[in-house]
Amino acid sequence: MSTEAVDITSIETRLSIVGMSCAGCVSAVEGALASVPGVQSATVNFADHSAMVKGTADPELLKQAVVSAGYDAAIMEGLENPEEQEALELQRYRSLMKKAAVAGAFGAFLMLAEHLTWLPDMSSPDSRWIWSELALITLGIMIYSGIHFYSGAAKALSLGQANMDTLIALGTGAAWLFSCIVIDYADVLPSLAKHAYFEAAVVILAFINLGTGLETMARGKTSSAIRKLIGLQPRTARVVRDGKEFDIPIEDVGLGETLRVRPGEKIAVDGVLFEGHSTVDESMLTGEPIPVEKALNSEVVAGTINQTGTFLFKATRIGRDTALAQIIKSVRQAQSSKPDIARLADKISAVFVPVVVVIAVLTFAIWYYFGPDPSLGYAFVTSMTVLVIACPCALGLATPISVMVAVGRAAQSGILIRQGDALQKAGKLTCIVLDKTGTITEGKPVVSTIKHTAKYDGDAVLQLAASIESGSEHPLAASILAAAKEKQLKLDKVQKFEAIAGHGVSAEIGGKSVYFGNRALMEIKRIGFKRYEEQLAELSALGQTPMLLAVDNTIAGIIAVSDPIKKDSAIAVQQLQKLGIKVIMVTGDNEITAKAIAKQAGITDVKAQVLPQDKAGIVQTLQKQGETVGMVGDGINDAPALAQADVGMAIGTGTDVAIESADIVILQGSLLKVPAAVNLSKATVKNIKQNLFGAFFYNTIGIPVAAGILFPLFGILLNPMIAGAAMAMSSLTVVTNASRLRWIKLD
Repeated sequence: MSTEAVDITSIETRLSIVGMSCAGCVSAVEGALASVPGVQSATVNFADHSAMVKGTADPELLKQAVVSAGYDAAIMEGLENPEEQEALELQRYRSLMKKAAVAGAFGAFLMLAEHLTWLPDMSSPDSRWIWSELALITLGIMIYSGIHFYSGAAKALSLGQANMDTLIALGTGAAWLFSCIVIDYADVLPSLAKHAYFEAAVVILAFINLGTGLETMARGKTSSAIRKLIGLQPRTARVVRDGKEFDIPIEDVGLGETLRVRPGEKIAVDGVLFEGHSTVDESMLTGEPIPVEKALNSEVVAGTINQTGTFLFKATRIGRDTALAQIIKSVRQAQSSKPDIARLADKISAVFVPVVVVIAVLTFAIWYYFGPDPSLGYAFVTSMTVLVIACPCALGLATPISVMVAVGRAAQSGILIRQGDALQKAGKLTCIVLDKTGTITEGKPVVSTIKHTAKYDGDAVLQLAASIESGSEHPLAASILAAAKEKQLKLDKVQKFEAIAGHGVSAEIGGKSVYFGNRALMEIKRIGFKRYEEQLAELSALGQTPMLLAVDNTIAGIIAVSDPIKKDSAIAVQQLQKLGIKVIMVTGDNEITAKAIAKQAGITDVKAQVLPQDKAGIVQTLQKQGETVGMVGDGINDAPALAQADVGMAIGTGTDVAIESADIVILQGSLLKVPAAVNLSKATVKNIKQNLFGAFFYNTIGIPVAAGILFPLFGILLNPMIAGAAMAMSSLTVVTNASRLRWIKLD
């Protein structure tokens, strides 16, 4: 009982975090948020610098906790303005590039001046003032170009933590301080130790700012999918009040409000059409390029684009309750959630920086006590290079940036991934269980066969059946009436109508007794139908439901209704089988119909006459047999099975995105999205492994080289400036590699 009470009152708060620079910051922010009373879970997404918090905590307390941890935070409400976000990111990018340019230009001048011997010998008393001036200018440029790093390091130190800023501050600060010492004691130091590293300090800052700027721009592009979704929300809506039409801000639209949509306009909120007719482009929500026809009682969804006609509709969901808002919320949840592979990287990153500082200290000590002259110079250069090259930016970005891109790409294609774990698990599926009705089939019965005797033609049989069914509430009646309407058949007047439960209907039409139903009805009314048994069996074997029509105790014809399989179901099953995945169909239908549908879809393993509550048991049995199971269903009757499966996939429309039991929601009915999700999962996990390998390999190889392991054998030492450039490029490489997922083919 207590768990349910918490879930009912639980809210989700999204915060924008400012000041994070590495995976160590992620751990610090998550810890600060988790310490706030009422927080159930807190997940920080380093890729887009945001946090998703679940629980009952006051948002202001969450913000204060982040600030106390040494970072800044802002509460993100509703659907933010994408143009405003882009402007802020562009402003940050330009600021970083300006800082990189200033530091780079001065560093280049110092390197050129040293190369052309423009600068005087440091030992000369007359030259000391020139070097002192250079020290002050360098300090000013370091403050301008690196103040965000130094303040971040100071905040981390005050909390007893270390992060990427710590490494940068130690490396560049030590370079400046060592250079000042060299200036003051140049006359007593050996000639080989008389070297200032002012150019190294500023060039390192230049490269790191450049890398961060390029990373910011690339990271912004990875959010393009969610920005497009946010951009779908119009800012105004045209309402009809007291017979007058006028535009109002979207936030002022109320439930039950009447709204008008004209050709080419975006639909403002979710609702039901009650006047007019049109076609609507729903491609950005469902991935389906073909416009959908909208008529009386059709549902319309916020963010979709009206095409041809004009219509009126009643608002049924507004604000955060619209399908668009729910989709954006689900995409963000998935982008912020962490698959197991990400948690491993976080744990490593959390201890990485302190370990690097220890390695740098040991490097300094080894070179100082055992290195060649000038040992102090070598000790300083190697330890500074270790600090610079070890920055774990790439490691912190490796997983979240790939997850972010993949989830956004899936959303563009109509696949809504609600959990990061599902993105990792989907590629490991060995077995997929498919519900039949509405998943493999259309879920809408249609008239598939009409057979008639010599006395009647097909239209006459359909007309009589539709006439008698016009008063019926049986689910199959609608399909017969739809077929008659399509052929524009005029229905006859019906008298003495009677519904015979489980058997069919009877009535008088034009003075004749008419019966329409199954074998049992004909047997009750003693109407001979044995000569049609073979035809009935053939239709049943094809997965159709045959019904007999009798007029004045004589069979007049047979009408068969079927739920046809979707046009791409067989292709989807074939694709899954090619991926080595076992496909099983479960249904409550009888075995004959089930096997007929399965045969059309290319499925050999069928479980028929299964009750909805037993589907979860089938999934559980398969799991006990060692299978990693995916369940695909409609998200309502199949909810227990979807929850039991390793990956639950719900087939639905844009209005079904709140199905809590599914890990993945397919926003349109195509089963082809299932193998697409599996392929995306495989590609994403592969991409993450590439990123992690690159980041680990870079640091594993880079740190020993920076420490001077190659010097005894080859006389090679890594320049701190080159280390700074390499560190910046490693992050950019990870972001660029992850961005390749944007182009993966899913349709």
